[in-house]
Amino acid sequence: MSRVCVVSPFTGLAGDMLLAALVDAGAPLEAIRAAVADTGLTGWDLTVTPVPTHGLTGCRAVVSVSDEATSRAAGELIAMAGRVRDRAVADTAVAALRAIAEVEGRLHGEDPDRVHLHELGGHDTLVDVVGVAAALRALDVRKVHCEALPIGAGSVRTAHGVLPCPAPATAALLAGARVVGTTLTGETVTPTAAALLHAIGADYRPPPPMRMTATGYGVGTRTLPDRPNMAVVRLGDRDPADRDPADVRDLVVLETNLDDVTGEVLGHLVALLLELGALDSWITPATMKKGRPGHVLHALTTPQTADAIERRILVETGTLGVRRTNVRRTALPRTTDTVHVHGIPVRRKHGPHHGKAEYDDAATVARHTGLPLRTVLTLAAQSPTTQNPTTQNPAESPAESPEER
Repeated sequence: MSRVCVVSPFTGLAGDMLLAALVDAGAPLEAIRAAVADTGLTGWDLTVTPVPTHGLTGCRAVVSVSDEATSRAAGELIAMAGRVRDRAVADTAVAALRAIAEVEGRLHGEDPDRVHLHELGGHDTLVDVVGVAAALRALDVRKVHCEALPIGAGSVRTAHGVLPCPAPATAALLAGARVVGTTLTGETVTPTAAALLHAIGADYRPPPPMRMTATGYGVGTRTLPDRPNMAVVRLGDRDPADRDPADVRDLVVLETNLDDVTGEVLGHLVALLLELGALDSWITPATMKKGRPGHVLHALTTPQTADAIERRILVETGTLGVRRTNVRRTALPRTTDTVHVHGIPVRRKHGPHHGKAEYDDAATVARHTGLPLRTVLTLAAQSPTTQNPTTQNPAESPAESPEER
């Protein structure tokens, strides 16, 4: 099963509203508190209590503060979030805070790590960001969909003065999001909420079919005269049987035996054939006639590109013949997404039964952090998504491993 979370920002979205809704949907409060405690933040307490509003009862998250620090540099907040022991939670929280820092840095012409966060630099931001990441982790959410975000009109008062809605930082963080106008005035989507949606890779397309398992209501601090001020989350499980059907196609395999072509030419040729449109290309070591060591070059192509691929094989290798075999390939649907491991993006590919990180990206993380590659692969597999997944067409996408041929 794949757990899906659908966010419905009925009147807007703030970090505390999303956190409260996830707790109302079943996220364990103690796990959230423990993750926040890992950051080393002091002088705080988090409570989530039921609140009736306009005939509905939701939950409101309240951070009580006994510490006078109301603002911090972005680098300090990022370092604190990075202390969370669950690396998946830490990476999501760090990605959200770094997104805020980069936007604020661009807007104010400052270094992102040194930019001083005012409204966003207090306890609430760190608790909300780490708390939402921990809640999604505890609920085993693998994918987040978000309905259109209502954008309020008018202005908002900040430490820099009165600014138009949405605030510039929020507008920048919502790049790529689906939004809709509303009759409400003022700030309806906060920078923290926008950064969280960015960090978890919220998908603004309609959610897939799923079996509903829970609903949570998060109530905001603002009181509206004619409607409840809340955001709703709906959790569901997507059965692999509900996924898109496999793609079955008739393809062509081209092969030739080679015992006089260098490894440099073979490596170049595999890459070249893929650029020319081969769906896959690979080399098999073989013992040729007269006991000579050699290789068999293979290329998987569509019937339409087979002739062009065959000509390139003949020209590049000098071989005197190429075999052609008609095959039928069953390709399962797959999606790709991106997670962050220690702040570095790692792409992942998911099929109906298995998913894995891209080797090149994982190796980059291993080189930069000194972690064993197997550890990086495990962290990537456990991390929640941080960018919108992309569906690949298995009929046209080149395969990247023998298991996909």
